[in-house]
Amino acid sequence: MDKKTEVLFNEDLHFEHKQWRSELAFWEDELKSFNNRLNELINRWTNKEVILQLEHYQNEFILHGKVIDQLQEAIEKHEIRIAGQTQVGQDALDTIMTKKHLEFRNKMETQRQIYADLKKAFFHFLSKYL
Repeated sequence: MDKKTEVLFNEDLHFEHKQWRSELAFWEDELKSFNNRLNELINRWTNKEVILQLEHYQNEFILHGKVIDQLQEAIEKHEIRIAGQTQVGQDALDTIMTKKHLEFRNKMETQRQIYADLKKAFFHFLSKYL
């Protein structure tokens, strides 16, 4: 289907939001686990270089947690908009909201890559010091 004429239906968007919410919840759980690992290492190491790296990852996890919160909030706002449209009998998003949804999809894809890179680096760090 041509991108210019593609219609995004509320049901499809809601489904995608549910997937994103699950993914974000998984990331939150992983961050808790990663922070537990950091705490283990803090108790084991006194080397300044290692401590600096631990602080770096701790800061990265805090920042990523804030991004997760922002993404969850954006999904919630979009869900409210969809619910409003559904109540008035509109099954497809207007042009502005469609554009926002597509932009948000790109944000999620970008964040997936950022998070995957962070995990890869953290696992490499763990393999050296755990």
